[in-house]
Amino acid sequence: MAQNWTPEGWKAHEARHLPLYEDAAALSAVETTLASYPPLVFAGEARALKADLADVAGGHGFLLQGGDCAESFAEFHPNNIRDTFRVLLQMAVVLTFASKRPVVKVGRMAGQFAKPRSSPTETQGDLTLPSYLGDNINGIEFDPASRRNDPERMVKAYSQAAATLNLLRAFAGGGYANLRQVHQWTLEFMGRTPWADKFSDVADRIGEALDFMEACGVDPGTVPQLKGTSFYTSHEALLLPYEQALTRRDSLTGDWYATSAHMLWIGDRTRFDGSAHIEFARGIGNPLGMKCGPSLEPDALLRLLDTLNPAREAGRITLISRFGHDKVEAGLSRLVRAVKAEGHPVVWSCDPMHGNVVKSDSGYKTRPFDRILTEVKGFFAVHRAEGTHAGGIHIEMTGQDVTECVGGAVAITDDALGDRYHTHCDPRLNAAQSIELAFLLAEMLNVEAAVRRADAA
Repeated sequence: MAQNWTPEGWKAHEARHLPLYEDAAALSAVETTLASYPPLVFAGEARALKADLADVAGGHGFLLQGGDCAESFAEFHPNNIRDTFRVLLQMAVVLTFASKRPVVKVGRMAGQFAKPRSSPTETQGDLTLPSYLGDNINGIEFDPASRRNDPERMVKAYSQAAATLNLLRAFAGGGYANLRQVHQWTLEFMGRTPWADKFSDVADRIGEALDFMEACGVDPGTVPQLKGTSFYTSHEALLLPYEQALTRRDSLTGDWYATSAHMLWIGDRTRFDGSAHIEFARGIGNPLGMKCGPSLEPDALLRLLDTLNPAREAGRITLISRFGHDKVEAGLSRLVRAVKAEGHPVVWSCDPMHGNVVKSDSGYKTRPFDRILTEVKGFFAVHRAEGTHAGGIHIEMTGQDVTECVGGAVAITDDALGDRYHTHCDPRLNAAQSIELAFLLAEMLNVEAAVRRADAA
């Protein structure tokens, strides 16, 4: 347990990107309400994820983390949850089948509401209002009433997160994730993509393997690992009043855990020395992620690792690099060398989304698929050169048939962005682009495995 730590101790530190609430009494009432609600996840589940991530840190697995840029109240629907879940299942099957290694599945779901913004205000015409900070803080509609920071939105976010988790648990353990259903996971609109055929081939081969097991007397229906899957949730621990209210002391160990998600991460804008977000995170037992961008110096990273993981516990820390396609090799290698030299047991994961946002000619924010892929290739190249494990991918994606990122085999063009541009915040990969990325990742993992075998020989 962290020394000299309390759930509210972050308030004595510098807190950036937190909303200001006009009514302190209303905020206090909401915090009291949330503190009385049941936990969304349990400490034992967070420890299970940490154990899985410890295997990844040791080079024996891969982390797949994905989901919405920012969840919204308006798009909350069971079909949307199902479709994102099954695309993540498809990606995990592709990665597992091709690389022959376990894939830890973590969704940016059931809590990814709040978003830091570059500017505290937004101007349209002659009107300037507070920026949209996520549905658990204010509304996306550009009017004074909607843009008012309303603490009651945290209660609605809790309810949506609870319902989402309930459905995810049902999908993961209730038969939907059964490998016998693998052919049924393909979304209808995927039929017009080349990757649908490749996934169908993988599904056929999995079916043949299951048939072989059954012929040998092993009933796949009785093997828990084939009937269901472990699926975890995560979000950025940005809105600290919400996180504090849902922090509980584990009755078995006496340690504190954030019960809003299995894994929380600290963003690139809030992971500075003396940060309130770092202070909060250091005292909870959950696995933690931390975004690492071009502004992070190796010495600062090592200080943060010493603060967040002084015991150097494997599985505790996932470092999520986000440099941009043209900066990743030069920027990431310095951090990897420093962490390796100090012996910190971390998972290295690649976020190829946030450093590759561009403004299209049509006026939309987008992320070119070729830049995303280039950053992933650079990430693997760095770890291959440094002799470390490229351990994960962190993407903003959806199971919906959106047109938000240009490129990919389906070749979404600049002119087509306006067809189905639905994001509340940043552009996401659609299902076809996500599956394409999974197949390309599988090839990179196989190359990495071949290099390791050659080095061992």
